[in-house]
Amino acid sequence: MKLNVIITSTRPGRNGEPVGHWFYEYAKANPGAFDEVILSDLLEIDLPLLDEPHHPRAQKYTKEHTKRWSEIVAGSDAFVFVLPEYNFAPPPAFFNAIDYLALEWNYKPAGFASYGGISGGMRATQGTKEILTTVKVMPLPEQVAVPMVFEHLKDGRFDAPKIVQDSADVMIAELGRWAEALKPLRG
Repeated sequence: MKLNVIITSTRPGRNGEPVGHWFYEYAKANPGAFDEVILSDLLEIDLPLLDEPHHPRAQKYTKEHTKRWSEIVAGSDAFVFVLPEYNFAPPPAFFNAIDYLALEWNYKPAGFASYGGISGGMRATQGTKEILTTVKVMPLPEQVAVPMVFEHLKDGRFDAPKIVQDSADVMIAELGRWAEALKPLRG
């Protein structure tokens, strides 16, 4: 099974890059039920504002960026969205990336490594869960939340406190359980 860690912020100077790279490396070292862990960065994937002429359910993609994104998402069994909180919500790039596809998301679990100020991105995560269920993604209650992320950034790297690492262990294990349980539906 393949776990896809997705950095959702594309903002210049974003904190999602060090948090996302930390989570990706941590998950690779502690993969649980996953055979492979990959990193997808929405900045590098570079999806323009949704520009496909057909509804995503038809899967009649005309753009190379959509075909590439479809392949990445379809080949994943579970997701961890590295999610900041902008105005109590996830970043626009997250919504855009979800809207590009429909069927590729189906019957896969998702966890969150959220970060921000005092809330640790949890308000953004709550709104995100409702959106994900519309494409048949099972968002987990277990998550990694990093309040006051700025206090844990040093020289462009994220230094995860033990409680964040412990949360990651619990979430990765739960993602593995759900990914395995939902596998027959993805068949």
